[in-house]
Amino acid sequence: MRVDGWYLTEDVDDFLARAGGFLRSRPGAHVMQSTWAERVRTRGAGAFGAEAPRFGVLERAGEVQATFYRLPPRALGLSPLTPEQAGSLAARLAALGHSLSRVSADHGTATAFAEAWQERTGATPKLRDTRLRLYRLGTLTPPEPLPAGRGRELGEQDLEQAMFWCGEFAAAVGEDVTLDAGTWAGSRYADKRYTLWETPDGTPVSVAGRNPLIGGQVQVDVVYTPAPLRGRGYAAAVTAEVSRAALEAGAEEVVLFADRSNPASNALYQRLGYRTLTDWSVYDFG
Repeated sequence: MRVDGWYLTEDVDDFLARAGGFLRSRPGAHVMQSTWAERVRTRGAGAFGAEAPRFGVLERAGEVQATFYRLPPRALGLSPLTPEQAGSLAARLAALGHSLSRVSADHGTATAFAEAWQERTGATPKLRDTRLRLYRLGTLTPPEPLPAGRGRELGEQDLEQAMFWCGEFAAAVGEDVTLDAGTWAGSRYADKRYTLWETPDGTPVSVAGRNPLIGGQVQVDVVYTPAPLRGRGYAAAVTAEVSRAALEAGAEEVVLFADRSNPASNALYQRLGYRTLTDWSVYDFG
């Protein structure tokens, strides 16, 4: 049965049945919606703790107009919303007694919701210093010349190598996470495929990861080179390699996020053929 307004569910299959076509209609803008829905579907809601993830669909006259997901501990992710839609969602969640720790979305949507949530609940939003830019790949343009070496995709036998590189990346971006054999399967890093760039003697110098193919789209997620090895073309080479692998896996679109405050990485992605899709922001609620 269709509704006229916000429909909430803890059943991810129900959510995808209602909103799957909508998510696929703009895969770049909906990358986080699709990614987290797929993770919940694959791992099961119980993998996220005692509080089940929740999903929402805004329907008007039988058409889906927007979606959200809410993950423990109280993190909200939104598809693009108008200020009116953001206000109606804030009102609905506040009326149900939901609490939120943060909201993540394109900058306009995140700002509209943060203001509406503050008005409804009194919670003070604080914009994170790290602001992101979402890019979508146009025509892949590998760097010329490539640095000496080759790309190598990690397999199941390389789990320790993958955990080491992801741990280095997490520490570099200030992510508070422990990655070891006991925590790996429940982390956001476990469902990715990783490619290393290795020098001719087999020394790994840079890593890039990619999420599974979802709705015709792949997100490049995790690009890292240790500080002493930067400026030698390794990040460009491994990003080009993992982007090519995504296209060969059947991706119609390839996207990635970059920190807007890092001009070097933004310029690198643009040289490879990535084009700005939208700016992205996170607000924390006091």
